Amino acid sequence: MTIQTTTHLNFRGDARTALEFYQSVFGGQLVINTYGDFGMPADLPGADRVVFGLVAAESGFRVMGYDIPGDTATGIAGGGVVRRENGVTFTDQAVFVSISGDTLDEVRSYWELLSVDATVVEPLAASAWSAGFGMLADRFGVTWSVSVTTLADAR
Repeated sequence: MTIQTTTHLNFRGDARTALEFYQSVFGGQLVINTYGDFGMPADLPGADRVVFGLVAAESGFRVMGYDIPGDTATGIAGGGVVRRENGVTFTDQAVFVSISGDTLDEVRSYWELLSVDATVVEPLAASAWSAGFGMLADRFGVTWSVSVTTLADAR
């Protein structure tokens, strides 16, 4: 038996924009279905919002997202505060999206794209446990943890 987990992000009106952004960062296929696609009358507010969204890349990256019904504010649902003080990261978010790669060059390319209009919590740099680790909250309010898998593989 095999099991696969996929991060599912809940948005408040900007799931399409967020998923398109993640596809631009990670590549792969983008699937978007709206509430209207599944039978909501087109003239009702929210019919054009995302009820099912998926980015799936050949690298194995997968993320899902949708717009919470009836919520009109944009951003990530439950959007949270992430800050760094005296070397400690504080947050009220229950979930981060964590990505890792074999080399610093590989993760740096994702980092550079994700960091556009983001709040950097911890810059991508060598740490005690990795040749590269960084944390940011992207422009949609999603917190990403980015790291190099092992020190031996880093370049």
